[in-house]
Amino acid sequence: MHQVDIFLAQGFEEIELVTVVDILRRANINTRLIAVADHTAVTGAHQITIEADLILQQAGSEAQMLVLPGGGPGTQAMMASAELISRLKAHFAAGRPIAAICAAPMVLAKADLLRENKATCFPGCEAPLLTAGAIISGGDVVVDGLITTSRGPGTAAAFAFELVRQIKGEAIAQALRTEMLFD
Repeated sequence: MHQVDIFLAQGFEEIELVTVVDILRRANINTRLIAVADHTAVTGAHQITIEADLILQQAGSEAQMLVLPGGGPGTQAMMASAELISRLKAHFAAGRPIAAICAAPMVLAKADLLRENKATCFPGCEAPLLTAGAIISGGDVVVDGLITTSRGPGTAAAFAFELVRQIKGEAIAQALRTEMLFD
C-alpha cells in the first residue's frame, strides 16, 4: 500500500498542506499528517488549526514518501527538529522519495540532501540551498532523483499532481487533473 507522511509544524502554510493532502487522498493514497511537536493540534501561518493524525515520536518509518509543506515559521520549526532531520536522512538513504514546497526545501538543505541536486523554493529562500550545494532551478515543480521541490502556495496543486504521478502513474494523475478541472 502506498503511504505518504506529511509533516506539519507550528506556522505551516495552510494551502500547501491542505491542497497536497486533498489531492493525494483523492488519488486514494494513504496520507498521514504527522505533527513535529508533541501535540496533534497544529496552527498554521494564517491561524487555521489542523489536527494531525499523530506526533512524530509515534510515527514509524514505513512511509513510501515524506512531504514537507512550507511556511516560514513552520519551516524554522522543522529545521529545529533533530528527530525530523534524522528521519529525512534515513528515508533518503533508504532510496525513498522526499518532497518539499515553498520554504521547506531549506529543511532538506539542512539535512544535506540537496548536494548537486536541482531544486526550487520560495523566492528569497535560495541562499541556504546554494550553501548546501543545490543547483537552483526556476521551475514551479522540480524533480531531481529522489527529491521533488516546488515554489509556493500558487504551485501547490501542480506539486501535488506530480506526487500522484510519481506514486500512481501518469494516467491516474492526468485523470485526476481532468476531474478537478485543472486542465
